[in-house]
Amino acid sequence: MKDPGYKRLFSRPRMIRDLLSGFAARDWSEALDFAALDALPASYVTRSLQQRHSDLIWRIRFHDDRWLYVVVLLEFQSTVDRRMAPCAC
Repeated sequence: MKDPGYKRLFSRPRMIRDLLSGFAARDWSEALDFAALDALPASYVTRSLQQRHSDLIWRIRFHDDRWLYVVVLLEFQSTVDRRMAPCAC
């Protein structure tokens, strides 16, 4: 599957919910308010004024209404980008 396919797949809130509850935040996902899952703009300007485009960015808050967010950045690449940090998976 190429980048556009992954981007479309992870553009669905259910996929992000399943990713968080089943893998990334498994130990504390019950404290997350999945109804508040929100897609954020994925384009930004760096400090050096270069325009960057990420694939997908989501945020979510906890059930107790604290404005503490978990931001999930999903970057799918078909080639190596040496500027990116390696995965610490």
